[in-house]
Amino acid sequence: MDAERETLQRHAYPEVRTFCQEHGLAFEVVDLRWGIQNPEATDLLPLELCLEELDRCREATVGPSFVALVGDLYGPCLVPTRIEEKEWEALRASLATRPHDLDLVARSFRRDENAVPPVYILQAAGNGQARPEEATLSSALRAAAREARSLGLLSQEQCDRHHLSVLSGELERGALTAAPGDQGATVFLREVQGLSKHVLEDCALGLVDRLPDGCLDTEAQDLLRDLKERLATAQPGVLRVHSLPWSRDLVNPKNRAHARYLRELGEQFVARANLQVLQHLREQAPDRHELAWLYQEVCHHLGQGIEATRTFCGRQELLAQLGQRLQQDDSRAHIPLVLFGPPGIGKTALMCKLAEQIPALLRPKTVVVLRLLGSSRSCADAQVLLKSVCFQVCLAFGLPPPPAQVLEAHSRLALFFHILLHTVSRRNFESLVLLLDAVDAMEAVGHAQRVPWLPRRCPPRVHLVLSVGSGPLGMLDALREMLPDPDAYWEVKPLSGRQGQEMVQLLLAAAGRTLSPLQRDLLWAGLPDCGHPGRLRLAFDEACTWASFSMPTPLATSAEEATHQFCARLEQTHGPLLVAHVLGYIESSRHGLSEAELKDVLSLDDELLQEVYRDWTPPSHELLRFPPLLWVRLRRDLGTGLARRLGDSATLLAISHRQLAEVVRARYLSEPERAKRHGVLADFFLGTWSQGARKLITLPFVGKPLSLDRKVAPQPLWFSDSVANTRKLEELPLHLLRAGRVEELRQEVLGSMNWLSCRAFSGGIDTLLGDLDMCAPHVGGPELDLVREALQLCRPALELHSQERSVLYTELLARLQGLAPSHPVLVGPLCQQAQSWFRACPHPVLVPLMGFLLPPGGPLRATLSGCHKGITVMAWSPEGQLLVVGTQDGILVVWDMEEQQVTHVLTGHTAAVKCVAVLARGPLALSASADGSLRLWHLLSGQERRVLRVGGSGALTGSQTWALHVDDAEETVYLVSGSQLSAWCLETAELLFQVLDEAPEPWHCVALLASRAVLLAVSGAGEVGMWNSATGMPQGRRRLSSVSGEDPTCALPVQRHGWAAAGFSGGSITLVSPDCDRLLDKLPGSVRFLVPSEDESLVAAGFGRVVRLFWAEAQGLRPFASSDLDHEDLVEAAVFGPSNNLLVTGSRDALIQVWSLPEQGALLHVLEGVGGPASLLARAGALVASASPQSSSFRVWDLTRRLQPQACQPFPDRSGLTAVSHNGSYVFFPKIGDKSKVTVWDVAEGTEQDTLDAPSEVRCLEVAEQAKLLFAGLASGAVLVFPLQSRQDVLCLPPPEARKAVTSMALSKLEDRLSVAYDSLVLVLDVGPGDPCPVLDGPRYTFNTQLPEAITRVAVLADYRVLYGMTSGDLFLYECMRSEASLLEGHRSCVTCVDVGHEGLLAVSGSEQSHLCLWDLQTCKWKFQMSYRRSYCHGVQCASFSMDDKYVFAGMRDRSVIVWSTLDGTLLTVQFVHAELDRIVPTSNGFLAPSRHGYVIRERFHCPSSRASQKDPLKNFKKAVWMVKCRQKEEGTTAVPQDPASEAARERRAKSSQVCLIV
Repeated sequence: MDAERETLQRHAYPEVRTFCQEHGLAFEVVDLRWGIQNPEATDLLPLELCLEELDRCREATVGPSFVALVGDLYGPCLVPTRIEEKEWEALRASLATRPHDLDLVARSFRRDENAVPPVYILQAAGNGQARPEEATLSSALRAAAREARSLGLLSQEQCDRHHLSVLSGELERGALTAAPGDQGATVFLREVQGLSKHVLEDCALGLVDRLPDGCLDTEAQDLLRDLKERLATAQPGVLRVHSLPWSRDLVNPKNRAHARYLRELGEQFVARANLQVLQHLREQAPDRHELAWLYQEVCHHLGQGIEATRTFCGRQELLAQLGQRLQQDDSRAHIPLVLFGPPGIGKTALMCKLAEQIPALLRPKTVVVLRLLGSSRSCADAQVLLKSVCFQVCLAFGLPPPPAQVLEAHSRLALFFHILLHTVSRRNFESLVLLLDAVDAMEAVGHAQRVPWLPRRCPPRVHLVLSVGSGPLGMLDALREMLPDPDAYWEVKPLSGRQGQEMVQLLLAAAGRTLSPLQRDLLWAGLPDCGHPGRLRLAFDEACTWASFSMPTPLATSAEEATHQFCARLEQTHGPLLVAHVLGYIESSRHGLSEAELKDVLSLDDELLQEVYRDWTPPSHELLRFPPLLWVRLRRDLGTGLARRLGDSATLLAISHRQLAEVVRARYLSEPERAKRHGVLADFFLGTWSQGARKLITLPFVGKPLSLDRKVAPQPLWFSDSVANTRKLEELPLHLLRAGRVEELRQEVLGSMNWLSCRAFSGGIDTLLGDLDMCAPHVGGPELDLVREALQLCRPALELHSQERSVLYTELLARLQGLAPSHPVLVGPLCQQAQSWFRACPHPVLVPLMGFLLPPGGPLRATLSGCHKGITVMAWSPEGQLLVVGTQDGILVVWDMEEQQVTHVLTGHTAAVKCVAVLARGPLALSASADGSLRLWHLLSGQERRVLRVGGSGALTGSQTWALHVDDAEETVYLVSGSQLSAWCLETAELLFQVLDEAPEPWHCVALLASRAVLLAVSGAGEVGMWNSATGMPQGRRRLSSVSGEDPTCALPVQRHGWAAAGFSGGSITLVSPDCDRLLDKLPGSVRFLVPSEDESLVAAGFGRVVRLFWAEAQGLRPFASSDLDHEDLVEAAVFGPSNNLLVTGSRDALIQVWSLPEQGALLHVLEGVGGPASLLARAGALVASASPQSSSFRVWDLTRRLQPQACQPFPDRSGLTAVSHNGSYVFFPKIGDKSKVTVWDVAEGTEQDTLDAPSEVRCLEVAEQAKLLFAGLASGAVLVFPLQSRQDVLCLPPPEARKAVTSMALSKLEDRLSVAYDSLVLVLDVGPGDPCPVLDGPRYTFNTQLPEAITRVAVLADYRVLYGMTSGDLFLYECMRSEASLLEGHRSCVTCVDVGHEGLLAVSGSEQSHLCLWDLQTCKWKFQMSYRRSYCHGVQCASFSMDDKYVFAGMRDRSVIVWSTLDGTLLTVQFVHAELDRIVPTSNGFLAPSRHGYVIRERFHCPSSRASQKDPLKNFKKAVWMVKCRQKEEGTTAVPQDPASEAARERRAKSSQVCLIV
């Protein structure tokens, strides 16, 4: 069957492999007959080996598991390798009359009394060859078996065992014993017509079984005929019969009939295998749950746990102590437990045994979660581990699982995990025990030496038990820093000598083995008092090979020596080169290799293949593969030296013991050999020699170079649109790096946009950044740093808006495009690849034509997300490395800002964190919560040091005012809550004093004057109270003389001058000291905050939309600048920069502004916050963190960084009143600080080009692009017209009599009409040609709405029809020539935008409630309505038609852009642009839009002609659900909601197995 095998290898297997990969399956072929020296010798393979492989395939496979190629050869009957004692006696009795046969059988077998029960072992012939008397021995045993069966001494099954060939044995197990519904087997039967006639004529014909003399072996042919009949009767569905006409050159592929047969065989194999896979997947589909991956994970660890406890012995005292500790801790908060010990000491078995005993220790229904991290590739990733644990706990306790947005961010998932533990505890239901074995095996742990998600304390009824090695990785030391309590640590010590012997006896008994007294003495002599389970396991493995008649060599004296002996024994059996290369490849891999991968890699190893084929030629002249039989034999002898890890798509093989891994590295992986191993692995994962590529090799037996196809699996990045090649993504970077192939690494990985996208999509942004960090020391440079930072900036979009590939392409292109010309090595090629990807994209998509997102290298360092609810407080450590973030749900998160990773999640508060202060004397932080507690934390270890409780009526509840102050010098903390004043010693947590004041009003503003040892407080009644800060003794009380009738709002202590400043609701700022009080300044509005500079020389006061700066002097405050710092919305926060050179302010419109103090408050930057009011700012050095209570994310800015010189400088507008001209080359906006001027900004140069003066504040701007005019609507009601191409006189259109402000303006599409809207009045003017500039005529029409609501937006058509929207949501179409108004079906909220089509037939309107309508202006009815449902969107900002009116571009207030089809109402695409758009201007192929970030967004809309295969555009927006209504449909019917989450859930294919094996 060599021709059939080669046909399948060359044509069928690759096709099935591709099919399986597209369905997320791995494909492996196990053909033990391929490539061995003597094809006939395959018939003498140990049948047990073949059947083991067959069983492995049937257990692991999805679909086909067994394929047989059956011709007219039965094969020689096998001599059993083992005969049981009773069977031996029956055979011996039958042979008593044939002394010669009896003597032959007796010489061939020896009794092994070490087997339980004893067996007779077939003796090897030597040199791996068949013994000369093999046929005679088999014949003698068959005759004896038949006679014993006739005498009733043997059963029919025992008799048949002596008539088995390899073929019949495999068919019995693979096909005949299969379950009736099992479709995994296929038997291809080749029948040659008239063969029986020709085999008798030609004794040399080798198609049938023959005796040694050449005669036909009729017994074998009878057995074969019987076997075929049984197959046809029992399993007719598995048979595929191929009939061939007789021909002398029958097996010649050049024979037409034979060639046709081979082609049909291959096609039938492919069709059958693919059908079997699909049938299996369909059968599983109805029963599949979207959490099938979790069930598979749980079953894997439970199975591993059962196996680990099978031979458990000893440790009873330790188990009892652990059980007692768990019982004691069950009703109280407690620390996690850590089991530690050297590798191989038995920690895993102990953890599994503990998991088995926990229900009896606590309660029968206790939920036990077991994870053996070293046995699962997925659990080696912290995010995947937390995900699986959270889902399992939620299912067990009936809690909602973590939502999608939580799963995307590791920091959010860690927070969810902590909250989940406390939720389980508060349910007071059943206990929860988490057992995490081998924590040091996790990737992130090994790299960073910490476990940030690890809770420092467990709540009642929640237990966490970890195990960790005490080896050189240092994880135990890291845990000791996090959990310093020595009671948390339990050392797993070696077993006693007696327990060690008991363990070996249990292992031997489980294996059905024993030892002779002499061998037992030799074994114990080699293990004097040895209690190390790993060493005992090695000794057991060797003792299992001892037969009772053999004399073993003495055991090694150490584990290292025993491991070397183990490797030497393997080398002696399998050859040193094979052992070295196989173990070298496995150890060199990043996470292990699957068996299919390993066999492919070995097929690329020329050195190994030259050794294998040294004395014979390969079976094919076209392809060359490594013989699988050699690997299967080696794998069998490796035994427990190999560990099987559950991977994403296949089971991976890895070195199981650290000792063995060290020996492999020392023995086989010298520096040159390691580079060779990595080089071959790199070639494999690159796919260099796949898909028909031929590789040259010179085989010793051939003596000349051969170009042969190795038939290794191809390695595309994507197997299908949704299935990524995760194995290539995980392994390739490491192997290219270790092989020294840096240039390939740069091209294939770092500079490949497809690679970056695939890696981020399949493994998350953190895995991609980890790969870049691994490569950076070797391929470092400014360009790689830019790419890495750009990816870091992309994190929010990838986490919050899915990992659809277009998101990453858009993000990187919009950030890096401006840097591409000056960075041609990485950045330039990446941008070119992104553009090429967009051009070939089969789905509608928006393509960035220039950079419009914050580029890397700018002030934005990172956008981080780690909270479930809004952020309430932030504080930096003194050195600026750690940032402490407090949240509304009482969680504190400690961030390492150098690595941008969470270091600790601090739990303990049960309500919102109100204040946090990082102490100057050490890495300590104090937090105060609305739950009435103050907690002192150690930031490096994450430990809670102190808990201070607020007693009495002073608990921080409700809207009660309070203030917290820390005196680092005196180590004292002060808390004023309501009318209560409390002070504690930080060192001892002792309450120093507590004052319960009976003032009629609570204290609102508190200031600690440490220099005068006075604590000042101002009450709502205008009283000032003073206490001694050391004793709490009252030092007086008086009424404020400088302020009356105002409520205090804020207070600021100025320590250097010994007084405090208090702000009031009426705008007063008052100096308050123990001696007096006086008015310092009177501001126009309520004082929202008073903020000092670091040296207390400057004070910033915020009121309304203004910040005013003061010098702080001994006598009070003195104005710093002549003008205030104006904002567009209420100012929420401010912080001074380093050296008092900057002021950073945050406002309610989510903008952060940076002002230059040396330039008297010149605006330097306008930065975008996180989408909510920028009410939290915290600075450390040059870093400023900004956050909002309405967002779970925060941003970190570096004030010293400027944009890259090549990057486009953003225009500094914050009003949203922008207009663009010259195809986006110029932007117009009201001047900052003086809105009566218009700034003209040159986008290309990034500078202000000109300033246009206006007599009053500018309210709106419009540009006539063709006429080159700028229209400015003013607060006075006038409209100014500026010619853009000359400095001619400005035309002024006078305001109407009411002189109300202009609310909106619009030009018709031909720019021949201008509409100007006021609150209830609209003017329509003609714009005509003129010299030297166009002429405005009119107003041609004027009309009043006669409505109390105001006009918000207006649009005008060339035929003098005007569309306008109102604050009430009403929408009108007014026909000026007929003076008629038509009321359209309005919105339910304020209209935010209107636009009309270029043909005058359509209009679009949007509202604050995320509602868009497309109108037919001929019927004045809507065609389509589109609205968000259950989303985070807060309205439509702007909308515009494309030039051909086929599409509507809309900018949403959730900072996204949508494209809507006007033809069928389809939502075509959604793109997140990180900023609100002020307006959208259509272009010939897309649009341009000025954004609140200060960039002009230029986009090309790519829409393929056919959208048949369109993806869900909302896949990027997991919380967004759009509803589209169509008027043409029947009343009450709507389109199916486009819900990406549910669609994705239906599309997921969770498989019970990820491998397809065929034997």
